[in-house]
Amino acid sequence: MSVNKEISVLIVDDYQTMRGVIRNLLQQLGFHNTVEAETTDEALTVLKDKECGLVIFDWLTGPMYGADFLRTVQADKKLENIPFIVICAESNQAVTDAVRRAGIADFIAKPFTEATLKKRMTALLGDF
Repeated sequence: MSVNKEISVLIVDDYQTMRGVIRNLLQQLGFHNTVEAETTDEALTVLKDKECGLVIFDWLTGPMYGADFLRTVQADKKLENIPFIVICAESNQAVTDAVRRAGIADFIAKPFTEATLKKRMTALLGDF
């Protein structure tokens, strides 16, 4: 199955520079329809207003951090099946355990490459 590269990808990160880096990586992979949110509150508004096929979420972006944000999204029947890629600048065991407890199999440690992002996207969405 081939992924539709026209899907909207929501990038949630409190650092504008990091959102730009992720947007550029996505564009290199052929995904040009991106939406950005600086906070999880903004992200929730975007998710309710726009259909997104993927969310790339920085675990430490607030004000609703990590598992709380994921639980809030997954509690909404219209949003519960949106795939998430979690990214984080910290890759210690506590973060790894918290991400897994939240139902995310793995996360990408910052900084990361196009190849790493593609591998994780392919695992979630299929070939593209």
